[in-house]
Amino acid sequence: MNKLTRRTALGAALASPFIIRRSNAATSIKIGMPLALTGPLGIVGEQMRRGALLWQKTVNAQGGLIGRPIELLISDTGGDPATCVRKAQECVERDGCRILFGMTLSSEALAVVPKLAEWESVFISSDNGDGRLTGESLVPNFFRANISGPMGARAVSLYLRDAPFKGFYAIGMDYAWGRNSVEVFQGEMKRAGKNFIGAVFSPTGTKDFSTYITKIRQSGADALYLVLAGDDYGAFLAQAKQYRLGDKVQLLTEVVDMAVMRSVGDAGVGLIGSTRYSAAIDTAMNRDFVALWTKEYGNAPDNNEGDQWQACQVLGDAITRAGSADIEPLKAALLTVDMDSIKGHIAMRECDHQVIQPGFMVKVVKQAGSAVPGAEVLATFPGEKTAPACRQMTYTD
Repeated sequence: MNKLTRRTALGAALASPFIIRRSNAATSIKIGMPLALTGPLGIVGEQMRRGALLWQKTVNAQGGLIGRPIELLISDTGGDPATCVRKAQECVERDGCRILFGMTLSSEALAVVPKLAEWESVFISSDNGDGRLTGESLVPNFFRANISGPMGARAVSLYLRDAPFKGFYAIGMDYAWGRNSVEVFQGEMKRAGKNFIGAVFSPTGTKDFSTYITKIRQSGADALYLVLAGDDYGAFLAQAKQYRLGDKVQLLTEVVDMAVMRSVGDAGVGLIGSTRYSAAIDTAMNRDFVALWTKEYGNAPDNNEGDQWQACQVLGDAITRAGSADIEPLKAALLTVDMDSIKGHIAMRECDHQVIQPGFMVKVVKQAGSAVPGAEVLATFPGEKTAPACRQMTYTD
């Protein structure tokens, strides 16, 4: 079993000043990041960018990986799948990059993965939730380091098994991730004997949710499941508070994004949901990471920032053990990732290239002496409970 210690993964970085040491003799390890830095999910892409940049700075301060500096090639896709394919291809063919991060939307990732073999490149997901990426659309050069949409929906469903809510409604963004997660949640609720009343899907970039909120209020549900992100997420919560939707239904979410919570203030308080990462996770490595992040950026790391950092840890571990950034040895090493991370122990499942990791349920709460809400961990579920069977998106227990 190969594990990174706190010293090798983070401790050494904390003990040394951030000095980028680049060797003229060492060829950089190029990593492409086509990100949605603008558009409705720009806030998510920015979190991913920040997570990768701090990892690059930290690793390069220690002399790089296998004696080579990390070089990030970041570009903006605007959240458009066709643009993402073009930017990724430019990175590969023009810049000689064979390792890809980023691709903020699952629709972008689904457009890119069929090209990976042709490009002789690997893509390590740090955000994409659509279960098909490790299911029916899995390709040998794709690896998911983050929690998938089905895993997030599963954590919520496990938490709700003993909850008093009887009738559920859902609202999801009208693209791959939103529809996939609502479908999984619907199946989970029906198997648990709960009443799943219905669902609506809002186009990405929706600013006025009033008609959706009216429909939800009239549905008779006592709980609402949200699969929203970025600007859409914030707009919905702000309007839900305006229409006092929380007085009628408990708001639940697949992803608690604290950047959104900070932007909406009290409108997010009381929200319960799963999170792919939280600064409130109580592990020694995460406490060190939070301190490192806070020193660099002046605030605690958020959902996608922590998940991007973990994806970087996974890649760094694989490159170090392979002793190479060449694609074939790197793919072999990625398949055997087994390490401690900021979330606890994680391991790559060879059959579907999904990193198995703990699932967390949190509640958004007011913080004493602060106008900014915080997160409280309500439950932690082992990865074996939240991950579906290999290459599946549904559960049988």
